[in-house]
Amino acid sequence: MTALLLFCFSLTALAAPEQADTAALSDVEKAAMEFGVDSVGAPEEQVTFHQALKTKFIEGNAGFMSLVALALILGLAFCIERIIYLTLAEVNAKKLMAEVEKKVMDDDIEGAKALCRDTRGPVASICYQGLLRIEEPIEDIERSVASYGTVQSAKLERGCSWITLFITMAPSLGFLGTVIGMVMAFDQIEMAGDISPTIVASGMKVALITTIFGIIVALILQLFYNYILSKIEHIVCQMEESAISLLDIIMKRKYKKGLAR
Repeated sequence: MTALLLFCFSLTALAAPEQADTAALSDVEKAAMEFGVDSVGAPEEQVTFHQALKTKFIEGNAGFMSLVALALILGLAFCIERIIYLTLAEVNAKKLMAEVEKKVMDDDIEGAKALCRDTRGPVASICYQGLLRIEEPIEDIERSVASYGTVQSAKLERGCSWITLFITMAPSLGFLGTVIGMVMAFDQIEMAGDISPTIVASGMKVALITTIFGIIVALILQLFYNYILSKIEHIVCQMEESAISLLDIIMKRKYKKGLAR
């Protein structure tokens, strides 16, 4: 009897450290789960936005996705070029016209021409064209200013047609990828001889990813395009106001010289 009790006591003593280790290990695992660490002590790998984008790009068929990305790059290039050009074309039109009026009324025509020639932008160019014909009849000056204003407006809109082309092409390429993805899905169904979600999933994924990226590219380019159009409208409005102001200044000068005579 005594020997049996000693044997049970020894078994209990051996099992106790194992239970303590198990309890301690479970506590460590719980703490690791709370801090985002896996059971072996390594932190969970977090997928970055760049990695996720790269994965979706590859899954969406690199051939069609490259065409969509090319449309985005070229469209942004034209947008950036237009934004830089229009930003440099903007001037303080009211300040410029005030200085031109002062020089013209002081009969300093050459000084007014030099001011317009040294100032960038279509507003100054229109004023310079009007000042070149300041001694001609007002009807001829008006026609000259209007014709040159049309030329300057065309320069402001140069390249916008390419932006609209890429805005149209991006979703079209996405839809083309959609059609190709559906064809791939049906080919796989035909080869397998059975319809199952696993077979259809790959083709459908290509279709949906290319469509999504095409629409996103079109939206991005459309935002830039609308911003460019707003800048063009602002500059054209400045040109029209400045042309009217220039004609008024020339008429005031002609009237002043007529009274002086």
